[in-house]
Amino acid sequence: MMNSKSFFILSFLFLTVNCSGKEVLEETTGRPIELKEFSSQDAITAIDAFNTYFFDVNKQLYFHTSDKKGVAAIWTQAIYWDMLMNAYKKTNDQQYLALVHNFYEGCYNYYDKYNWDNGVVWFIYDDIMWWVISFARAYELTGEQKFLTYSQTGFERVWSGSKVVGDNGSYDVERGGMYWAWDQQNPIGTPAKTMGKMACINYPTVIAAMTLYNITQNEDYLNKAKEIYDWSRNNLFDKKTGAVADSRHGEGTPNWKTHVYNQGTCIGAAVMLYKQTKEEKFLNDAILAADYTKNKMSDSKGVLPFETGIEQGIYTAIFAQYIIRLIEDGGQTQYLDWMRYNANKAWANRDSRNLTYKNFNTACPTGVLEVYDVSGAPAIMQVIPPKTK
Repeated sequence: MMNSKSFFILSFLFLTVNCSGKEVLEETTGRPIELKEFSSQDAITAIDAFNTYFFDVNKQLYFHTSDKKGVAAIWTQAIYWDMLMNAYKKTNDQQYLALVHNFYEGCYNYYDKYNWDNGVVWFIYDDIMWWVISFARAYELTGEQKFLTYSQTGFERVWSGSKVVGDNGSYDVERGGMYWAWDQQNPIGTPAKTMGKMACINYPTVIAAMTLYNITQNEDYLNKAKEIYDWSRNNLFDKKTGAVADSRHGEGTPNWKTHVYNQGTCIGAAVMLYKQTKEEKFLNDAILAADYTKNKMSDSKGVLPFETGIEQGIYTAIFAQYIIRLIEDGGQTQYLDWMRYNANKAWANRDSRNLTYKNFNTACPTGVLEVYDVSGAPAIMQVIPPKTK
């Protein structure tokens, strides 16, 4: 018969062995096990593994799957570009800067030379706006005028529409806010008033406008950012809880389905306005949205949620891009340990390829993986500073 001491030892060994990608179980014995803190080298290993399995060295953009097939969705490519830029900022390693430029060239060739008037390639407003943001960041990083030009022309195309496509643009002149899409089958004169105004276009519009304002000091961008933020706050934001609604159609009730990336862009938009205006209301909104994500959307230990829908595995990568702005620009360092915990959980559950999965609580599945589902942890690790160097 096994005595209690033997049981404890066996249980301890079972719980601490995770090098093969086993789930990190914390309370089977009633005594939590401290996760190993990820290091700066781990962050490099994570992004390098991500690029090894998903970056197409021929087309110079990202595959859809780890067996190097297909092409990732157009809007998510911009997020992976952000990850490359963050890796360069983190390491100052020229290989990542080279990848930043190679990626630009690859997408230039694949996506019709960033021709915003191609309504087949660039077919949804938020797809363009994610790129507008990334182009502005690329300009901040490199100072190359072409990146700023693409950002500004992309922003104008989304805001005002395209004479080639025939749509009226995302901005609702009469009622405010940004529409998500135009009618692709009958684009002339659309969007219609009954169409959706999603959080995923409104808050990124604020971020894009503020990034362009920071670069150009053009007050028009600042005014647009404030206007769209105010509309979003009044139509998509729960001022009591910090929840961000997915969308609102026409004059209907908002759809209060929450998503991690919408929480993130709300935080990012609010922090950027706070940094510029020093108005506390913006910082308070960002804190409220972050607290809702941590306390209501995450599990009991604070692990970020994941979703199983198409392309939704990338949501935590987007959240990482903006929670760090609240931490650094908003001075809210209380979120550091939370984000480190998420990175540590995911990294402890990595597979032999050093790939992680969107469900940070479980071992990364073996076999073929989608790029979206692998992006979260390496994205977090590029922006969140580790405790150990």
